Amino acid sequence: MSRLYLRFYLTLLVCLMLFALAGTLVMHRTGGPVSQASEALARVVQNALPPADAPLAEQQAAVARLVSGLSANVSLLNADGTPIAAIGLPLRLRHGEARDGAAAAWVIRLPDGRWLLASVPIGFGHPAHVLLLALGALALLVALAAYPIVRRITRRLERLEAGVTALGTGNLGARVAVEGRDEVARLAERFNDAAARIEALVDAQRSLLAHASHELRTPLARIRMAVELMKDAAEPRRKAGLERDIAELDALIDEILLSSRLDAIAAPTAPESIDLLALVAEECAQYPDTSLDGQAAVIAGDGRLLRRLIRNLLDNAQKHGQAPTTVTVRVTPSEAVIRVSDAGSGVPPGDRERVFEPFYRPPGAVSTRGSGLGLTLVRKIARHHGGDARCVESGSHTSAFVVTLPTQSAR
Repeated sequence: MSRLYLRFYLTLLVCLMLFALAGTLVMHRTGGPVSQASEALARVVQNALPPADAPLAEQQAAVARLVSGLSANVSLLNADGTPIAAIGLPLRLRHGEARDGAAAAWVIRLPDGRWLLASVPIGFGHPAHVLLLALGALALLVALAAYPIVRRITRRLERLEAGVTALGTGNLGARVAVEGRDEVARLAERFNDAAARIEALVDAQRSLLAHASHELRTPLARIRMAVELMKDAAEPRRKAGLERDIAELDALIDEILLSSRLDAIAAPTAPESIDLLALVAEECAQYPDTSLDGQAAVIAGDGRLLRRLIRNLLDNAQKHGQAPTTVTVRVTPSEAVIRVSDAGSGVPPGDRERVFEPFYRPPGAVSTRGSGLGLTLVRKIARHHGGDARCVESGSHTSAFVVTLPTQSAR
C-alpha cells in the first residue's frame, strides 16, 4: 500500500483489534467484575426461586414475585428449554429448539441449569460478549477520532511532497504552508529556507550571466569597428578570420542570453497559432541538400523560438553531419514530431544524452564549429513549449534528432 496515511491508520486499527481480542481472552480465562456480577446475580435469582422440581404453580408465583413492578416479558425455562413459567408473552432461547413465542433480549443461566429470559436487559447474560462489545465500541470510537488526526498529518506531508516536486521541475518560487509546531512544520520551514536560498543563488547566477553577456557586447562592438577601420590596411585572410571570430562570439553571446531568458520564463507568455510544416519548410529552403516530407500541423507557441529550434537542428546537421539532410514532420492525435537526420556516422549511443549539455563536444571531435549551445537551446525551447528533444538511433550506425511538440488541439 503506497499511501502513508492508510498505513498509519490500518496499523492503529490492527492494534485496537488485537487489544480487544486480548481483553476478551483474558476475560474468558480469568473472569472479572462483569463475570462475577453475572454469577452473583444468577445465584441470587436461583435462591429466590423454588427448586427446579417444584410444582409449576409455585414456580409461576415465584417468577411473578421476582419481576413484580417490571414491565417486561419474562420466562423461566428448564435446562432443555421447555417452559416452566411465563409472565406476559412467552419467550424462547435463540439457540434452543424452535418454540412458540418471541426471542429473548436478555438471558441468565442459573447454576442449576435453568434459564431466565427477559425482553429487557437484566444483569449480564453473556459477560464475554458484553466485554467484546464494549471493547469493539471503544475501538470504533478511537478509529473515528484517529482518522482526521492521521489524515491531517499525512496531508501536510503530501503538500510538502508537492512543493518538492514543483521545485524539482523548475518552479523556484515553490513554497509550502507551515502548519503547526511539530516535526512536519519544522520540515516545511527547512524546505522553504532551502528553496529560498536555491532561488537566490540561481537568480544571482542568471543575473550575472545576463549582465556579463550584455557587457561583452560593448568590447565586441569596438573590435568590429576597429576591423572596419582597418579596411585595406590589413591582410584579407587576417581580416576574414577576425570577422568570423567576431560573428562566432556574437552568436555565442546571443545564445547565452536566449538560454538565460528561457530559464527565467516557464512558458510562452503570448502563444500564437503556428503552421509548423510551413515554418520548417521556410527554414529548410535556406540549407542546401535538405529535403522535407511532412504533414500539416498547427501548434501554439512562440514562432521566433520555434524557428530558432529548427535552425539549430539544421545547423547541427550541416556542421557535424554529412549531406543530404532529411527532415520529416509527422502528427499524432496529441503531438507533432519533427525528425532531422543526415548521412553522417551519427552520435555514439553513450553521447546521445550528453550532446544536449552546454558546450559539450564528443571526445575526438574534429569540428569545433558552433557555439556549443545549439542543441541545448533545442531541448530548452522544446520543453518551454511542453515537449521534448532527444537523440535516437536511426538505422545502422546512424542517429537522428527527434523533437515532440504538443498540438494546439491537445492543449
